[in-house]
Amino acid sequence: MQSRRRFLRNASLSALAIPFLPACTLAGVKNNATGKPLRVAIMGLGSYGTRVADAMQACTRAKLVGAVSGTPSKLTAWQSKYNIPAKNCYNYQNFDDIKNNPDIDAVYVITPNALHKEGVIRTAKAGKHAISEKPMSVNAKDGQEMVDACKQAGVKLLVGYRMHFEPKTLEIIRQRNAGDFGKVLFFQGLSGFIIGDPTQWRLNKQLSGGGSMMDIGIYSINGSRYMIGEDPIWVTAQETKTNPEKFKEGVDETIEFQFGFPGGATASCLSTYSLNNLDRFFLDGTNGFAELNPSTGYGPIMGRTSKGELNFQHVTHQTVQMDEMAAIIFDGKQPVVPVDGNEAVKDLKIIDAIYEACKTGKKVEIKL
Repeated sequence: MQSRRRFLRNASLSALAIPFLPACTLAGVKNNATGKPLRVAIMGLGSYGTRVADAMQACTRAKLVGAVSGTPSKLTAWQSKYNIPAKNCYNYQNFDDIKNNPDIDAVYVITPNALHKEGVIRTAKAGKHAISEKPMSVNAKDGQEMVDACKQAGVKLLVGYRMHFEPKTLEIIRQRNAGDFGKVLFFQGLSGFIIGDPTQWRLNKQLSGGGSMMDIGIYSINGSRYMIGEDPIWVTAQETKTNPEKFKEGVDETIEFQFGFPGGATASCLSTYSLNNLDRFFLDGTNGFAELNPSTGYGPIMGRTSKGELNFQHVTHQTVQMDEMAAIIFDGKQPVVPVDGNEAVKDLKIIDAIYEACKTGKKVEIKL
């Protein structure tokens, strides 16, 4: 999963890759390629914000038109690099003025986890559509408040679940729905890497809301749901901490967790900041299997099923995500796997339950 921390510029592949994607992946985008573009401002100009900005240069339905940052030098650099007008750049003091800017449709909040809520609610109050990076917030209560604020304001709330548009992932979901694997019985999700700088915000509970679970573990949580096609009804979990100096109180290093699903399937998952080479999903059924390895990195994703290798060409995930989100917002397109705020609140409820299971040592019922 170290690729998750590397800055790989794959946007140039996008134009070549689109013809090789499954029809379901970009159907809405292809049919509306000349439609109204989604004009986006990015809030939080760090490494991932930059990755999204670069990927958006290849979009056909989404356009980067604004930036929000507390660092003036970053705003200046982005104006030059991405040809963003100065009038579309904001800091956190004057951000609410964005409500008077008709040239911006949506704000993509890519700040540390604990700041997503404020960014999204301010965006909604300004009358702009909101996109939040995942996890959407630090707990289900805050997540629901974000959903409610956007509903009250009459704007869309979407979440950066880029894997929900990834072609090999979607092909596995298609095969599962077609019954190719028979009755699904088991899922394994392994998500982890060795985290570096101990002073970074991801290891600060006040900013991250936790540790590995709030960063990399969300992939196995969400992946278990879309791979199995059900939501879990119970969880057990165990936390291991080998370096309490690096991983302070409330910042989880490694958590193993197990789910039960209403159809009888179970899942065994791992989230860690202390092991590399962990980015694998495996789904097993009575008649077949599916595997993604790597399963959630920036790409290329590698996949196979009991029917053979999955051979779709790689396309930059964030490029597809932003074009698809334009189709969702403007065309009412329904994605194969939801990417809205309600979907994200489910993941947050599951994270809350995992932490409770770690604390109590008991099986915790999940109510979504």
